Parts: sequence; structure tokens; C-alpha cells
Amino acid sequence: MTEKKVKEENTKPAGKTLSLSGKTLSLGAGGGSSSTSKTPASKVAVEVRRKRIVPTKSTSKEDTRLTSGEKNARARALEAALAGTSKKKELPKRRVMTLEDKKAKEAEEEATRAKIEEAEEKTRLESEAKNRTIPERPAPAKEEHKRVKTFSNEDSKPVESYRDKIKKNATKPPPRTTGDRRGGRITISQAINKDYDRDRGPSLAAQKRMREKARLAAQPFQAPQEKSVREVVLPETITVQELSNRMAEAGKDVVRALMKMGVMATGTQTIDADTAELLIEEFGHKVRRVTDADVEIGLDDIEDKEEDLLPRPPVVTIMGHVDHGKTSLLDALRSTDVVSGEAGGITQHIGAYQVELSSGEKITFLDTPGHAAFTEMRARGADVTDIVVIVISASDSIMPQTIESINHAKAADVPIIIAINKIDLPDANPMKAKQDLLQHEVVIEEMGGDVQCVEISAKNRTNLDKLEEAILLQSEILELKANPNRDAQGFVVESKMEKGRGSVATVLIQKGTLRIGHVFVAGAVFGRVRAIIDDKGNNVKEAIPGQPVEILGANGTPSAGDIFNVTSEESKAREIAEYRQHRNKESAAAKAITGRTTMEQILAKREAGEVTKLPVLIRADVFGSIEAITGSLTKMEEENEGIEIQVLHTGVGGITESDVILANASGALIIGFNVRANMKARVLADHEKVDIRYYNVIYNVIDDAKALLTGMLPPSVREEYIGQALIKQVFNITKVGKIAGCDVSSGSVKRGSKVRLLRDDVVIHEGMLKTLKRFKDEVKDVKEGQECGMAFEKYDDLKEGDIIECYEIIEEERVVQ
Repeated sequence: MTEKKVKEENTKPAGKTLSLSGKTLSLGAGGGSSSTSKTPASKVAVEVRRKRIVPTKSTSKEDTRLTSGEKNARARALEAALAGTSKKKELPKRRVMTLEDKKAKEAEEEATRAKIEEAEEKTRLESEAKNRTIPERPAPAKEEHKRVKTFSNEDSKPVESYRDKIKKNATKPPPRTTGDRRGGRITISQAINKDYDRDRGPSLAAQKRMREKARLAAQPFQAPQEKSVREVVLPETITVQELSNRMAEAGKDVVRALMKMGVMATGTQTIDADTAELLIEEFGHKVRRVTDADVEIGLDDIEDKEEDLLPRPPVVTIMGHVDHGKTSLLDALRSTDVVSGEAGGITQHIGAYQVELSSGEKITFLDTPGHAAFTEMRARGADVTDIVVIVISASDSIMPQTIESINHAKAADVPIIIAINKIDLPDANPMKAKQDLLQHEVVIEEMGGDVQCVEISAKNRTNLDKLEEAILLQSEILELKANPNRDAQGFVVESKMEKGRGSVATVLIQKGTLRIGHVFVAGAVFGRVRAIIDDKGNNVKEAIPGQPVEILGANGTPSAGDIFNVTSEESKAREIAEYRQHRNKESAAAKAITGRTTMEQILAKREAGEVTKLPVLIRADVFGSIEAITGSLTKMEEENEGIEIQVLHTGVGGITESDVILANASGALIIGFNVRANMKARVLADHEKVDIRYYNVIYNVIDDAKALLTGMLPPSVREEYIGQALIKQVFNITKVGKIAGCDVSSGSVKRGSKVRLLRDDVVIHEGMLKTLKRFKDEVKDVKEGQECGMAFEKYDDLKEGDIIECYEIIEEERVVQ
């Protein structure tokens, strides 16, 4: 059956059969099958393609001419080649091939190839000389990387195919690098077969650079661009990176320039405007300095036209000494009782009132407190006023506060009107007051001067009409005018926080007209006007120049003395208020840093003596009282050396828990003026042992502060001279030391007192007296004209003729003035 099947397959043109080890294999291009006789037809046939080992007929003349000698020569060459490859394999795997190793390897391969070609040429010549017999061809030598094909029979030997021999003899084509973007790369098959050239040409990056260079060379010549000069907007502070961005310069160049200037700063650090300006000029740019205060530009620098100005009421400030009748005069002018509401009969707050005369004209009065505690408030009143009325008692004449009032009025360049009050008293002497004014360069009209003087009695309302006429006459001379048709501008006279009403600010309008709904900014506070209340307590819709009103609607309590301005937009008012708050915080921080104790200050204080600190926290109902208390404490500090009053915090309103916490942390005293602490603050103060003191008269605050500082002050130390003695002879006693035999020349000498040793009128030692003996007995003191023996503690350098001076240190209690 097998033979029949083999014959049938032999008849097919596409395949041949071969019997190996009793099995039939089909060798062919595609249609043959190989299987045993029992294999079904559906099985897949195994195809094996190979070259015939010994061809029946050879077409190569070179192969038929090989003799046994040639075969032996080729075998030896093959063995030599195989021996060489085995040596190569024994080399370490990770050896780095250098250029010399590469050249040596190429030379070795070239020598081996030359030997093989020489042997082949020699054998070929020998075979041509002999008879042309066709022996069996041996297996040729083969390179290591070529594939060796063998059969499974024992007779089969490795041979080199004809295709391999052609590839070996063929010349390799040059690498394809030109015109091919992948010319610098190799494939996997090239890497396995080592079919590549090490010199692969330029890389892709090199080709890209060459193309870019050629493109630039083809372009026409362009002149270098000139550096653009920029206008750099420079704020007060700026970071280095932001400055480099505004100059369009590299950050590293800016940092390098700063280093040359001696400023070590990174890109995120902040530099000041002066340093930045020098840097900008160095880089050749222009500088435009701006500040955060630019938000206030155009707020109060509007100039009014002459045709828009209209007459306005004069603003009169009443000044004078304590109890000279200022408030009584204003009460008589207003026909209201203001004094009854004041604690102790002394005006505590600045009051702003407007009086309408019988003729229809109006006068605005500012009543400033008269005693020394309100010096700053009085100075602020003089700055906003048009006329100053100085009230002088006819019985007391000129007093210290009267002199201060005159100085404030002169400093403000404000005209003065003298009102001599209390002419109804029996001891009244108006002429003395007029003469005393000459000492302060105030010459009234009766004495040839230009200052008006009116003798009045506020109690009996005598000559009040003459005082009003003098005020109106002075205002006509001043030609007081203002533009009512513009945004309002004024001056905060007083501010306070009231329950149910919020922040209440007393404002004196100077320019423009204020209406309900206007947006305003006063100092670091802004808001919208919710209500306008005049001095009589009536709600009004608008306030004209020269009129004092109370305003509700601020988001906080402005400070007394702040400028009041109306803005067109709420956003602008908020921006201005935020800038002013930030400015105030920076100034407070700068003061805190300046107030920190340095080593030099510590040494100076140590040399000058210990400084006593009294930290206080002040809460009052209005800002004017806070300023008065602060000014009094500051004056006390200036007049007494060795004390320091530190005002930690001030505020308007009641005492809160935060105030108690701050006072407890700082060991401060809380002063409440016309205010009280709430329940939580009182409980916390009792628990933390914080001292809260309440007052309604400023004199009591000053007296208590003096008492506190007096108890805290260290006693003053003074030296009291006792006497001196002359050393007549020095005795050296065993186990005791040197003892000076002295004669008391003046005063007395006491045991335990301090002594100085004088030699040639020069102090050479100061110490304590250890022993004082008269004859052999210890005594407490020795009188003048007596002899004694003395010894010093831890000092023995005593000589005849030295003088011993004895003194005591006495401590005395200091009193704050």
C-alpha cells in the first residue's frame, strides 16, 4: 500500500518522495504530504525544504576540480577559523571596545580572510595541474554569524550554501544616509546580522541644525533690533520678579544687577522704591513713581470759582481758663442749660452749636474745655475756626490756660476777640486784665491795637449783643464765603458710639452741601449718610456750610479731627478707607519696632537708672476724653524722670472681654471714663485679678495715676557724709590682718558704715568697715577728737597718712509731680 501511494505521488509534477527511517516524507512546493501509511488523508503534511548534500551532477567547474589535498587545506582553515571564534567567545561580555580594539579586530579578520583566499587560490592552481577528477566536496569554512544547516543523519556534515558564498564575496553597498530621514538608524535584522556601518552619517538633530543654518544663510541681512525703552510704573514696594516683568528683562539679569549694587535678593523678595529706581535707570528705562496715596488724588483739591462762592456763617471757638465762664457764655447765647449736664461743672467734650440772632444771621460756636488736659482738643478747635473768643475773668485776670489759648490762636493765624467776663463781681478789675494782655503782645483797640475787647456778664447777660456785633464785624472783614453747590467737605469735631444709633459723628461742614444718602469717608471710616441731626436735635435733610450736625451711618467711629469728604462712589470711599487703615497699621507697626528695646537702650537705662513702666488701657465715651487723658499722662511722663506710661489701647465704648484679656497679658490698668464694663468683662476681670477703675472727672484719673506711679517708683538714693579719720600708724596683727590706728578729725565714725580710703586726695578703695575698736573694746561709733582702731573688709593696703572717709546711703521715697 505504501509503495503504491509513493508511486502515485511520484506521478505528480509538484512533489517528490523520500524514505527516511521507514517513513515516507513528501518534499514539494505545496501539494505534497508526509505521513506514515496509517495516517489519514485529513492530516497536515510536514514539508522540509533543503539543499541536496551531494548532487548527482555538478554544474560548478570549481567544485569538480577539488582534490583531497584541497579538502584537507580547507578543513584546516575551517578549524583555524573555528578556533579563532571560540577564543572570541571566551572574552568578557561587558568589555568596552575601544578604537584600537576595533582596528585590531578588523586587521585580524582581514588576515584570516587573506589566508583563506590564499589557500583557496593555491588549491585551485594545484587542481588545474592534475587530472580533473571530481571528488566529493567537503563542507566549506563558515563565519560565526552564518546559519549552519544539518540533517539528523549521521552522514550529514555542515556545509556552506551557494547563496551564503555569493553574499560573502559580494561588496556591501554604502549606507543610505542621503535623502532618507532614517539614514542614521538601523533595523533589528541589521543589528543581529551586523549588517551596518558604524559611520552612519549625521543625526537628526545635526541635520535639523544644518537645514536651519542654510535657511538663515538664504535670508537677507537684517540689522539688530534696538532695545525698547519702557516706562516702568513703580509703587512704594515691589518684588524683584514683578520688576523684571515690567522692564521685560530676564530675572537672572535683575538679580545679578542687584548683587552688583550690594543687595542680596531673590525673585520673590521685596525691594524699596529707591533701589528699584536705580535698577530701572541702570537698565535704561524710564521711571514713573506712584504711591498708594494716589487713591486720595482729587478728593479735596477742587478749586471753587469765584462766582460760585456765597457768604457762610462764621465759626467761632470759645477759649479760656477753667471756670472763667465759657460754657455759661455759650449757654446765655443759646438760651439753653449745658453746664447742668457736665460732671463737676467742667466741660468734658467739644460742643458745636449754632446760634441765630434776632437779625437772622447765624454764628457757629465751638466750646472747647478750658483746663490743661484738653490742650490738644483746643488746638484742633483753633485750626478749623474763623474767630477765637478768649474769655477772661475780670477777677482772676490772665491764667496759664489763657496764655495757651492766645498761643494757639496766634499759631493758627486766627483773629482774636477778648471777652472780659464776670464784671458783675465785687472784685472785678477789667483794666488789670487789659493791661496783662500787653505782656503777651495782645493790644486791644482802647490801647491803640486791633484786637476787639468786650466787657460782658454771662450770668446777667450784659453786653451780649455787643459781643455778637463784634463777631459779625470781624466776619465781614474776613469775607467768609463757601460754595454750597459741590460735594460736602468738613471736619469731625467729635465721635461716639451710642446704643441703638450706632456710630454718631459730630461734623462741621466747611464746603458744599451734605444730604441724606451721600457716600462719605472720614479718616479710615466710610459709610452712607442715614440721618442728619442738627444741634437742636431735629432731623434735617441737608447741612449747609458753617452748620454743625450729627451724622449717622458710618461703619465705625472716626477719630476726632479727621477730614470729612463726600465721594461719588462707595467703591472709591471703601478703597480710600482701606488704604488709610493699612497706613495706620504700618505706622503703628513701625512705632512698635522702634519702641523695642535694643542692647544700647538697655545699657543706657542701666546707667541712668531703672525706668518704671505703667501700662494702661483707656476706654471712654468720646474720643476727646481719650485724647485728654492720654495727653495728661504724657505730660506727667515728661515732667518726671524714670517713669514711662505705656498706653496699650484706646477705644470708644464700654469695656469688653478683649480689653480684659489684653490688660491681663500685659499687666495693665484699665481706665474707664464715663463707661462701664459688661457682665462678661467684669466676671473675667474678677477671675484674672485685673484692676478696672471708673472715672467721670479727668482730675481724678490724673491723681490716681500719680499715686500709682509714686508707689512704683524706686526710692531716690543720696549719700550722707558722717566724718573722716587720719591714719597715724598701721599695726599688723596675726590672724587679724592690718589695723589702722586713726584719729577722728571731723564728724564721727560708725561701725558697719561705708568707707572710702583716700591717698593724696585720690579714692583708692571703697568698702565696708569691719572692725571699730577703742582701746581693746568694740564700739559702735567714735566721736571727733578721739582715737580708734579700724580694719576694712577684704582690704589690707593701709599706709600712714591715708584718710578714711565714712558715709551712709540714705533712700528717700519719690513723689510724682
